[in-house]
Amino acid sequence: MNYIIRPMEKKDIVQVTEIEKSIFPLPWSANSFIQASESDNNIYLVCVENNEVIGYCGLWTILGEGSVTNVAVSEKHRGKGYGRALMKELEVRGLLKDVNKYFLEVRQNNVIAQNLYSSLGYQKIGIRKNFYERPVEDAIIMSKE
Repeated sequence: MNYIIRPMEKKDIVQVTEIEKSIFPLPWSANSFIQASESDNNIYLVCVENNEVIGYCGLWTILGEGSVTNVAVSEKHRGKGYGRALMKELEVRGLLKDVNKYFLEVRQNNVIAQNLYSSLGYQKIGIRKNFYERPVEDAIIMSKE
């Protein structure tokens, strides 16, 4: 694997939104990614291999806490450790912003993602009923200190 993880830039947005639309039933818009990635309180990263964005993630930070908003890897690149690498880098950069507690929501049926987060030290702390739409599904809340 010959990839780099770096901050998301405007030039990445087209590829990021293509991945977003291919995975999520209610995808974020290009404008949402631009606004989120330009905020000083947020961290948005892309994983790039051969000039292709193959994954991305985002973190909103406030008062020492971080909320993981997005984690996605294109379907053809899954299972190769990119999601883990993105999450680890996100946490490293979160520490630079004094984040010491992380939160995220994950679909109840997304066992692969739950296993990834658990392996990185996240613990299940609750459930948000009917958090997701299309299809309606509960979210498992996970956190890490």
